[in-house]
Amino acid sequence: MAGIPTSAIAAAGLIGGYGTARGTGRRELGGAVLATAGAVAAVRWRRSAGTPAAAALTGLYVAAFGGSHPLARSIGAWPAVLTVTGVVVAASVLTTGS
Repeated sequence: MAGIPTSAIAAAGLIGGYGTARGTGRRELGGAVLATAGAVAAVRWRRSAGTPAAAALTGLYVAAFGGSHPLARSIGAWPAVLTVTGVVVAASVLTTGS
């Protein structure tokens, strides 16, 4: 897992979490995917960029999940998930280089 960019881990958590919840009809399974990927990304962000940056990126990850819900009412569920994922990915790459 060391070779996987943190931005990809975060993207997998947000997109995979939503896809799992939608595909299975079990929100808790989607939440498990979201939480697991978020925890892995947070550890990796801390190692590569330090605690303050990891805290900010983790906060953004959680805010992106929460923000996708009201955004979905305006643009649709998948577009909302992809939009917030793009923001998290960009922030991760700009902060950590991966």
